[in-house]
Amino acid sequence: MEPTTPATLALDYGVPQKRIRDILRSLYGTLPDDRTRWVLDDLQTEEVRSRLSAGEGPREWALEIGDKVLRRAIHRQYGGGQQGGISTSSKTNDIFIFTNPARGSRYGYDLHEGLQADGSFAYTGEGQSGDQEFTRGNKALLNAADEGRVIRVFNAKPPYATYVGAFTTGEPVCTFQEIPGQDGLLRRAIVFNLVPLDASTSLLSPHPGRLRMLKPQIVRWDPPDASDISVVVDATELPPGDRVVSRVEFQLQADFGHWLEERGTPPSRLRLPVAGTIIEPDMYVESEGWLVEAKKSTGREYVRMAIGQVLDYVHNARTLDTVTTPMILLPGRAEVDLMELSADLGITLATRDGDSFELLRP
Repeated sequence: MEPTTPATLALDYGVPQKRIRDILRSLYGTLPDDRTRWVLDDLQTEEVRSRLSAGEGPREWALEIGDKVLRRAIHRQYGGGQQGGISTSSKTNDIFIFTNPARGSRYGYDLHEGLQADGSFAYTGEGQSGDQEFTRGNKALLNAADEGRVIRVFNAKPPYATYVGAFTTGEPVCTFQEIPGQDGLLRRAIVFNLVPLDASTSLLSPHPGRLRMLKPQIVRWDPPDASDISVVVDATELPPGDRVVSRVEFQLQADFGHWLEERGTPPSRLRLPVAGTIIEPDMYVESEGWLVEAKKSTGREYVRMAIGQVLDYVHNARTLDTVTTPMILLPGRAEVDLMELSADLGITLATRDGDSFELLRP
């Protein structure tokens, strides 16, 4: 039998959990120190129910991030179909997404679905055979942002579903990928790009194709292959999570890597497991502790982006007990105020100086 918690009661009555907890505090005081959440016995449940009225006022969103409830309880309160991965609420402006890539592997869902390196979530549309089309749930997801609908994502392990949080569609809204159908034949799938509004992405399954590990991994660094290079005019055209290197940035990284090797401090790669996925800077100089983010331009937007990225990498590396210091690699000197900002933040700048490189330490 499902335990009674503030989440289950809030679902039953369509009220925020805060209201349930306020009633519990008024009846029984604060939660004991040896307990992390309320689990009510039959008497406590009836006491709380006696102070609530079913169906009064508009339904409010009852679940909080991390709540684990029976899926049928969600649909009992908010409507929507109890089968399939996409369910549109018949009583609110929400769309419910239930993800379980492993269970959907026979339909090819496990090939692309999962948390991405940039924090977005790739979700495979509905349709178990043949090419997927923009009908029913897929159409609802396609138009969700334009119609102001919130996408609420759940990690499903039947009969339970854990609430991950609220999402919307990113840019691009979706891509098309090939996956096998139940008959084994390749078909076109719609893979939606969902970005969090208020969510804990650590509750999502990682991208199945990404390395799963518990500690950082250092591997050999090689300059990017020419086959990996694309000339990008507008960064907004890049698929989420993809690292596409311009020719200028490729040459900059290659030259800096050779320079490091000549000075006896060869670069490597550092793969960091973070929130169910893997993030990776451009290079890592283990002997110096440098964690390097390269940019093809000294323009303000490029430098500001590099600052945020390299500090994010360093923060997560230190959390994983890997001592690193941030470095930004540029094709020349940045504006004076940006160099001062970098110094204030403890970031070393590596800038091209003819055939060599100059290190501007904080």
